[in-house]
Amino acid sequence: MPTTTSLAAFTALAVALIAIPGPSVMFVISRAIALGRRAALITVVGNAVGFYVQVCFVAVGLGAIVERSVALFTVIKFVGAGYLIWLGIQAIRRRKQLAGTLTETDTQRRPRSVFRDGFIVGIANPKTTIFFAAILPQYVTADGAPPQAQMLVLGLIFVVIALVLDSAWGLAAGTARTWFADSPRNLGRLGAIGGTAMIGLGIQLAVTQRKN
Repeated sequence: MPTTTSLAAFTALAVALIAIPGPSVMFVISRAIALGRRAALITVVGNAVGFYVQVCFVAVGLGAIVERSVALFTVIKFVGAGYLIWLGIQAIRRRKQLAGTLTETDTQRRPRSVFRDGFIVGIANPKTTIFFAAILPQYVTADGAPPQAQMLVLGLIFVVIALVLDSAWGLAAGTARTWFADSPRNLGRLGAIGGTAMIGLGIQLAVTQRKN
């Protein structure tokens, strides 16, 4: 286990970083708008699992490889960007179906596919891997447990905090979505906004350059 001081300092940093809405929050909000609260929460879980897989990569040293390899960074970046753009296009194409299938999209869409979407977006973001590779080692103490174990614990704290805060955003966005249930036109527009946001996130990820 990391020392109490390291745990407290890292927890404070994680709360500060996660509380500020970023790409992860925007993705969850977009899914809540397109599919509803339940799907948003499943997306949060999938995204968090993807993040923790990245933490595991960092703990065993693979994060450093992504950080140093321009080619690998670029491949992962475009996979994540392409998937986000595809999800956004699908949301826009199905926007007219939202009003007639509000209950179905919120409760009957297969959880496995929603979880998969969140997981892929979570794991296919090289910027997050580099963030973990740069931050986690700074909170590892020499007199504590093995470095790999300490990073796994720190990463788990980050993921738990992300689960709580991102879920709050997803619930809020999903609740706002239900307000449009009686207005098919506005609900369709809301779905288009969610899809456009996902496409924008994908483009943003695609054009992001690796910092040396």
